[in-house]
Amino acid sequence: MVDSVKQPGRLRPAPENFLSEEQIKAVGAGRRDFLRKSFLAAGAALAALEARLREDLSRLELPARRWTVPRQHGGQPVADVVIVGAGMAGLTAAAALKFLGIEAVLLDRAPAGFEGPWATTARMETLRSPKQLTGPALGMASLTFRAWFEACFGAAAWAELDKIDRLHWMEYLRWYRRVLELPVRNGHTVQAIEPQADRRVVLRVAHAGKVFELAASRVVLATGRDGLGSPWVPDFARTIPRTRWAHSADLMDYRTLRGQRVAVVGGGSSAMDVAATALEAGAASVDLLVRRADLPRINKGKGAGSPGMTHGYQDLPDAWKWRIRHYLNRQQTPPPHGSTLRVSRHPNARFHLGCPVLEAGEHQGALHLRTPKGICVADFVLFSTGFRMNFDARPEFAALAPHLRLWGDRYQAAPGEADDELSELPDLGPVFEFTEKSPGACPGLSRVHCFCYPAVLSHGAVTGDIPAISEGAQRLAQGLASLLFRENIEAHFAAMERYADPELLGDEWQPSDSSHFLPLS
Repeated sequence: MVDSVKQPGRLRPAPENFLSEEQIKAVGAGRRDFLRKSFLAAGAALAALEARLREDLSRLELPARRWTVPRQHGGQPVADVVIVGAGMAGLTAAAALKFLGIEAVLLDRAPAGFEGPWATTARMETLRSPKQLTGPALGMASLTFRAWFEACFGAAAWAELDKIDRLHWMEYLRWYRRVLELPVRNGHTVQAIEPQADRRVVLRVAHAGKVFELAASRVVLATGRDGLGSPWVPDFARTIPRTRWAHSADLMDYRTLRGQRVAVVGGGSSAMDVAATALEAGAASVDLLVRRADLPRINKGKGAGSPGMTHGYQDLPDAWKWRIRHYLNRQQTPPPHGSTLRVSRHPNARFHLGCPVLEAGEHQGALHLRTPKGICVADFVLFSTGFRMNFDARPEFAALAPHLRLWGDRYQAAPGEADDELSELPDLGPVFEFTEKSPGACPGLSRVHCFCYPAVLSHGAVTGDIPAISEGAQRLAQGLASLLFRENIEAHFAAMERYADPELLGDEWQPSDSSHFLPLS
């Protein structure tokens, strides 16, 4: 939507905003028409929205002027904050910091405009969140998706809209980055994060075939759903050739599944998304192998959402935090109504409930997945089995991993509430900072802040989901502002002492005599 170019009778987005042919293949051939026909925006309306946003920011005196103390080490600058990841969470955190007068540098390994999953690995047609949620807008009406969408497509189109198309959402995030002038460095891969004892965190970063070091006072990990780990697959995946299976988070061309028998392991939202994508790509059949006897029907997390939960969760006692998150884990989130229908409308889609895979192997060129109901024969397996903490898969965290205090170190679950997934999550401080398992073993560890999914037990769902991402980013930004101010208090006090901008010049009045005063007795 950026830099529209005039065409006869309408405005089209500039060609560089379209995906390349290879990128179109990567997000699924079934989306080709959408990608080529969408985004027919009225440039004047979008320009007017951007002018209104500038006016709103001006009236609120945002962004605040920069107030942090410039630092150097060895002649090299030390950034106030480096954010690893420039998806929705990273952008929102950077914007919240900018509004408070703190300059953040964002690093993302993806090419510009393809940060996060929306235009790469995500397979849903629409977002699952209600369209009216304000997401990363940070309390500003002119920064909402609705404002952008109505500027592009009109108020009538908004009224008719059911759910937000995921590629519209990606285009909105591109606009968000541009209009707020957020400094993202694309094609930058973080290879190591090493806290130092001298109030620095040193990052080793690869870019354009070179490796360099970047130092920061604080580092924020906005690394998404896999956060501190990787996609998880069950042990039996090892018995299947790697060329014959993929995880739902993998980037792959689903057209390669045309004519194949596909088994999908899982029954959640992403399982429906990959199953539907495979069917639309021409798979001969899709068998969904679901461990549960029935699909969950009610989204308990949605029912629990409120400002009270958003702002009060982090202050709850440990037992209540654990109880809430364990209950949500046990209940699980149902796949969306539309996503499920997207699969079931295909006659060659088959749902198998109460059907866990017990073991797998190859037999006469086919994959045999043994279940309690018999052997499912397939040519390819798609795992929709979520993510887990897995530091072995994340060498960039090697200096942090041995020292992290986890919830398993902090809390002993009550009988009947044991939960390995929760036990593996990091025990975070009030500003999302990591804490040490053994105090003093890793000086500087608390300078790394976990603003991604693994923060959910410590802080609630405020680090990656659309409903409360602004509140989470503001909590992070305000906490970082406090830390940066307090650790440089001497410099701030000295600056206050040096301040010499007079309010009075001395010529505003003349001294009066005191002849009308009564004499002192």
